[in-house]
Amino acid sequence: MDWRDLPPLAALRAFAAFVDTGSVVAAGHALSVSHAAVSQQLRALEAHLGVSLFDRSGRAMKLTEDGEILAQGCADGFGSIARAVALVTGAEAARPLHISPTPSFAAAWLMPRLSEFRTKHPAINLMLNPTSDIVALTPGGVDLSIRYGVGGWDGLDSELLVPTSMVVVAAPHLVAGRDVSDPANLGALPWLEEIGTTESSRWLTQRGAANMARGPVTQVPGNLMLDGARDGQGVAVTVRNFVNADIVAGRLVVLHEDMTEGAGYYLVTRPGIQRPALRDFIRWIRKAARA
Repeated sequence: MDWRDLPPLAALRAFAAFVDTGSVVAAGHALSVSHAAVSQQLRALEAHLGVSLFDRSGRAMKLTEDGEILAQGCADGFGSIARAVALVTGAEAARPLHISPTPSFAAAWLMPRLSEFRTKHPAINLMLNPTSDIVALTPGGVDLSIRYGVGGWDGLDSELLVPTSMVVVAAPHLVAGRDVSDPANLGALPWLEEIGTTESSRWLTQRGAANMARGPVTQVPGNLMLDGARDGQGVAVTVRNFVNADIVAGRLVVLHEDMTEGAGYYLVTRPGIQRPALRDFIRWIRKAARA
């Protein structure tokens, strides 16, 4: 790296503050300088780079395409610096480890095993936020997300933790006497979905049955969805690992199964330095998954 090619740090800070706050005045307040000083730094940055970072044709400045590229770079760079500073100063030590699993994974897989982690690492405080939303992993926020998919989320590191297929299941009495080999024959049945997802409608759409008449759809938390499926309240789309025992016991039957290579639950983290508590949690959950 040729350090002489990099713009002055003060100009980059002013640019990052503008991107973060949305205006020159607000950026000045954030940096405890005048808005005129911020404007001067922004123009100096454009002059140093030899490109236009802002579109000034309207009432408010907007980022150009080059500005968007630099904004992402500044966010990544300053974010990494902030994490490193927090690590070396100990500021991160007191913050709870923030984990965001899906509700189904939290209820069916993580919570039954979590007491082991608590026994091994009693000094680590945890914050579990089960959600079906794809949460942002930001410095000082969520440390680790556990998502279902095939990996490859842009800008993030992902590692397959629990390989598992997706299945469509129902209580035997709900589908008794019905030809379930054709997805179109399932449309009129009641369906259960985890809140925040559209798994059943997505599954039907992928099989050319999107426009058929649908039975009632009830959205509930992930653990209640499986309870409802066992009771015969509807057809559910879920992952095989969570219902294996029900299938073996005959409480649920598999109507269809999707065997997608690489599908399963992934550990998703930001690239870069990980704080000790996160490293400890990842080591533990890897071992728990292998067991």
